[in-house]
Amino acid sequence: MKPDPSARSPFRLAEGAETLLPIAFQGRELLLEAHAYQGESVDHEIIVLVHRSEHARPDSLPVVRVHSGCLTGDIFHSLRCDCYEQLQAALIAITDTSFGAIVYVPYHEGRGIGLFKKIQAYAQQDRGLDTIEANIKIGAPVDGRDYTLAARALHDLGMTNINLLSNSPAKELALRALDINVVRRLPLVIPPNKFNRRYLETKRERMAHDL
Repeated sequence: MKPDPSARSPFRLAEGAETLLPIAFQGRELLLEAHAYQGESVDHEIIVLVHRSEHARPDSLPVVRVHSGCLTGDIFHSLRCDCYEQLQAALIAITDTSFGAIVYVPYHEGRGIGLFKKIQAYAQQDRGLDTIEANIKIGAPVDGRDYTLAARALHDLGMTNINLLSNSPAKELALRALDINVVRRLPLVIPPNKFNRRYLETKRERMAHDL
């Protein structure tokens, strides 16, 4: 399943677990590798779902999505963001290629501020603030995400050279700073709806996302 450990980077994790995970997706049954990692805190846990076809070459460049967990979007399909649509598009992308992975980071909820503060920020957006202004208003960082555990997992799995599925140049820079070589960044552009249009405009205009 995983590359030869002797060929991997010394950038290691102490806690890891792995299994095979069958999933139902778009009328198909898919069998993915599931690699779970835990950081210094039990609150910091991630899962990496890997699709590796029999046609994948040892030197295949993986298509990787580092996805920030979004309970309102990923689970309840909230229209205030594009998280659910991005996750579905990422699943299509990684399973349509010979080698791909989704790094799912649950504790990145609300760009790292958590579910409670995200709902507080939504309330400020209801009063007319954009997403950046709302976070500042409630005393939260504009983006509090840390990618250290995600990068360590990628190193552990031998994925140090990747094609990154992301609209965010900041995410690319953060991963590069953690010794992940982003060969190409592939945007995941989702058409806006009336509830998330300003959210996406703020990403484009104030956070330099490719939208």
